Amino acid sequence: MTDNPNIILIYADDLGRGMLSCYGQRHFETPNIDRLANEGMRFNHAYGCAFCAPSRASMLTGLHDCHKGTWTYTKGGIYKNISSGKMEYSEITELIHTTGLQATDGDVFLPQMPEEAGYYTGQIGKLEWGFATTGDRIRRHGWKYHYGYYDHQRCHGFYPPFLFDNGDITEIKGNTHADCGKHQNIESDENLEHRRNRKGKAVYSQDIFNEKIIQFIRNHKDKPFFLYHPSQLPHGPIAIPEIHPAVKQSSELTTYEKEYASMILKLDETVGIILDELQRLGIDDRTMIIFCSDNGHEVYAKQVGRTTGRNKSLDNEQFDDITTKFYSETGGDVFNGNDGMGGLKFSSWEGGTRIPYIVRYPEYIPEDTESNQMITNYDVMPTIADLLGMNIPDGKDGVSFLPTLFQQSEQQQSREWIVYASRLGPALVTSDGWKCRYINKNNTFQLYYIKEDYREEQDLSSDYPDLVERLSGWLLNACDGDYHHGTPHAHLTEYPTKNLT
Repeated sequence: MTDNPNIILIYADDLGRGMLSCYGQRHFETPNIDRLANEGMRFNHAYGCAFCAPSRASMLTGLHDCHKGTWTYTKGGIYKNISSGKMEYSEITELIHTTGLQATDGDVFLPQMPEEAGYYTGQIGKLEWGFATTGDRIRRHGWKYHYGYYDHQRCHGFYPPFLFDNGDITEIKGNTHADCGKHQNIESDENLEHRRNRKGKAVYSQDIFNEKIIQFIRNHKDKPFFLYHPSQLPHGPIAIPEIHPAVKQSSELTTYEKEYASMILKLDETVGIILDELQRLGIDDRTMIIFCSDNGHEVYAKQVGRTTGRNKSLDNEQFDDITTKFYSETGGDVFNGNDGMGGLKFSSWEGGTRIPYIVRYPEYIPEDTESNQMITNYDVMPTIADLLGMNIPDGKDGVSFLPTLFQQSEQQQSREWIVYASRLGPALVTSDGWKCRYINKNNTFQLYYIKEDYREEQDLSSDYPDLVERLSGWLLNACDGDYHHGTPHAHLTEYPTKNLT
């Protein structure tokens, strides 16, 4: 037993905040995630990154994703070579360990801090680094126990023939598809038939993770633990064993949309399973739960004539993410998953990077509270360090928001801005509501005042040239002197051998 609280970090995948009823979803309710919000604090101004890999790396390192030479990641898909017989597991491990930047002795990662404080650390679910990783790398980051996928491409299917348990391959009986049963990414008769064909799809990955999560909590209930669950849900392509009863009779949703909603409700069930187990074990009141997502919304329930994606509107207007962008009404997103903001995943628009963020810690965090404090995913490390009474490692970018959680506003460290990368270039958001976007295609800047322009419809760069000059200077400094560092390709490293994936 310890006075230090257990910590559970639940990291959704591509979950726009508008998909949760506590942030306004109207087609279904997410009662268990809502319970976290009702019994804790919900943030209205939280940022992830533009997509998954940099977001996870940023959170684990406590660094934003616009630096030069901080980390690299390799392409996914390499682990399919095990199923095809082209490579041995040991060959894949060796290749990943010799491609790109590797952790140095002085690098400190998020789980190492709780581990140093005597916590048992565990990671269950989607891989926690890049698009392909290894058991040795996960252990180097500080996870004593780890179970799940090691390859991002395999995470696009929800019926894995094998997963990894502390680095060892473990077979999942009844799952026979090398691609983990991956479906198509747009509705069609062929896709519907594919989804309904259950051959080789015996066990759904989230059900496996639920069992492992409960087992982990039970095994470590008597000493402090830090459990990280990066879920695949609700990342597409859409796959779910059955439509959830909460949406099955909906007259407003198509079958495809009901299946997508059921993926969010499946994640909500996981939250409920965790909450129920903590209560059953009598450790609920000494467990902090953090629930958030890696990036903003993405549209997966795409249907011809009803719902498009990030590239064009229902009227066939092309979105360039410079002067035109996705909105729920023009793209036909019945869910309004980006909560009325502009843009989707991969972009630097608010809809691509603003995320749901909820923290619950009974008796310490007041119930049913909201915060407009601007936070970001690289604030997790300093916040947990603060919670444990530990010093934040030198050189980190994050700021602890623990004082905000405990409503000690006079102790909350102020920050001028946060920054993140995207395909078109980096963006900087200030604490007083200004946002500067760099567009690498034409080497220009845009300026928005998001406190009054939630949808980012009015570019004010020509009206405030001095402000653009100042913010673009901050942005350049954050990018270590080169705006290119604020793009994903600056961190991607190719494997030295061709045709591996």
